[in-house]
Amino acid sequence: MSKYFFEANYVGEGIKGLLREGGTSRREALVAALKSVGGSVESLYYAFGETDVLGIIEIPEPSDAAALSLMINSTGSVTVRLKPLLSVEDLDAATKKTPAYRAPGQ
Repeated sequence: MSKYFFEANYVGEGIKGLLREGGTSRREALVAALKSVGGSVESLYYAFGETDVLGIIEIPEPSDAAALSLMINSTGSVTVRLKPLLSVEDLDAATKKTPAYRAPGQ
């Protein structure tokens, strides 16, 4: 199970829907959407300013995360951005790998 940090913003009709339904209802919709791909919500917070909603979710496969992001963004009511989170152990494993790469101009 992979963890993702997410940021979301309500747009147009999404703002009106949030005002009608409230935050609890939108949390329930997110929980149901994540459950449909085998995921779950670790934390969820509403904010104001640049980002409306943020939190941490767990999703089994990257393709599930992509499918969920595509579905939510396709509504035009919410924009969502997912950022995969790595544990310190994941980073330790990455530092032991040496991928082949040639920098531009070298």
